Amino acid sequence: MSEQKPRHPGLNLDERHGHAHDAAQVEVFGFWVFMMSDAIVFGLLFATYVVMEGALAGGPGPKDLFEIRPVFIETMLLLTSSLTFGMASLAMKHEKGTGRMLIWLGITLLLGLAFLGMELRDFAKMLDKGGSPDRSGFLSAYWSLVPLHGLHVATASLWMVMLIGQMVVHGVDRQVKTGLLRLGVLWHFLDIVWIAIFSIVFLKGLL
Repeated sequence: MSEQKPRHPGLNLDERHGHAHDAAQVEVFGFWVFMMSDAIVFGLLFATYVVMEGALAGGPGPKDLFEIRPVFIETMLLLTSSLTFGMASLAMKHEKGTGRMLIWLGITLLLGLAFLGMELRDFAKMLDKGGSPDRSGFLSAYWSLVPLHGLHVATASLWMVMLIGQMVVHGVDRQVKTGLLRLGVLWHFLDIVWIAIFSIVFLKGLL
């Protein structure tokens, strides 16, 4: 049996999934196109941050506000969540059962929520140190970029909760399958954005 040609970027289903396989060709590719707008927004915010990084206006800078240890832990949480989400996607593709999918999605959700909890604690510490967004151009750029990523993670986590509920009530139907494929695009995209944030904002700032 010859290998099927991929219908869209990323994980593809196969003929066993019937209508979901056909629907994914349009829905997932369309979501990839939609995500390009997010890529442009983050690209502009990264460019703004790089330009404004030195505009401290006498206020605290990266070395005064950032701590590498919690940020490294957050990075590991998010990267691990990408792995567990991939396992959930593979369990769906190879029809390993709803239970296994729910386990992997549940682990992914917990990792995402742990990331958000640690990030919120980091934000609170920064505010306590005088790192509010109105203090300098550097901080305005920081608070425009990093919390936006966190908001995306929170939104993706909410989407995951809704998919889990849909799976429990209706099973793994076509809507769940295409929804999980699209959520995967967003989740892995957010990992890539975070790697850029970790490298450009935190590592570069603490050197």
